[in-house]
Amino acid sequence: MADVNEMVGGYRLRSLLQTGQTSQVFEVVEPHSNRHFAMKLLLPEAAEKSEHRRTLLNEAEIGVKLTHQNVIRIYKVNRSPQTPHFIMEYFPSGGLRLRLQAKDTAFLKEHARKIFKETATGLAYMNAMGYIHCDVKPDNILVNAIGETKIIDFAISKRIPTGFAKWFYRRPKSQGTPSFMSPEQISGDMPAPQQDIYSYGCTLFELTTGRPPFRGTSSNDLLGRHFKEKPAPPSAYNSDVTDEFSEFVLKLLAKRPKERPATFHEVLISMKKVKQIFKSVVEKHDEEM
Repeated sequence: MADVNEMVGGYRLRSLLQTGQTSQVFEVVEPHSNRHFAMKLLLPEAAEKSEHRRTLLNEAEIGVKLTHQNVIRIYKVNRSPQTPHFIMEYFPSGGLRLRLQAKDTAFLKEHARKIFKETATGLAYMNAMGYIHCDVKPDNILVNAIGETKIIDFAISKRIPTGFAKWFYRRPKSQGTPSFMSPEQISGDMPAPQQDIYSYGCTLFELTTGRPPFRGTSSNDLLGRHFKEKPAPPSAYNSDVTDEFSEFVLKLLAKRPKERPATFHEVLISMKKVKQIFKSVVEKHDEEM
């Protein structure tokens, strides 16, 4: 396991930001420029396993192709056998999951529209670039103190098949986070924007109610509910959520992909028509929304 002040790939590890099952994220400093970045580094035991290396490198290879203010920027990939890692922009903030755990409802209410809009804008860009995120959830959305938002973690992101690739598509083993997976993602259907739109709907549901749209007694029970259980409107769990916003979220959670908006561009147009998210928050609408 790497330690603070150690040098890895020409960068000095400054502070540990996050530890996952297979990797760590550090704030790092480039000595010659004194610039700060973040480094995602596989743990030593994970670096020996080809599956974990492949996941890390998939994330890096997709990330280096993406340049958008609402998507975390990945700059460099290092395929070292001992310390495979990548360098990304340092965005001093926490994930939305931390805000939920802290029950920071005042912050979420104040910045809800900005967070929802910037997340949808980042996902619209990813989809337009030919990728599906496949793991949209509060944990993978960073937000700073003024509500600026960046999407992270492309570990299981997939390219949208086009042309001949559609003919040769093979159903993979299902990957994702059970509370946020669309029915077609669970089934292993071909990646399409509507899958991210459904996960985005689940994310908005949790951010406004404090709970995901479905709960189950087991992982399989939970996955089954995405197919057969009709979601309650967010207003059923939080009376401060407006009916118009609840209707907007339920549209994103339609069981059949063709009943959801087709693209995040459509999502953004529909969101703009929602006058208020919370009854207790009077919003000022800016013209560029």
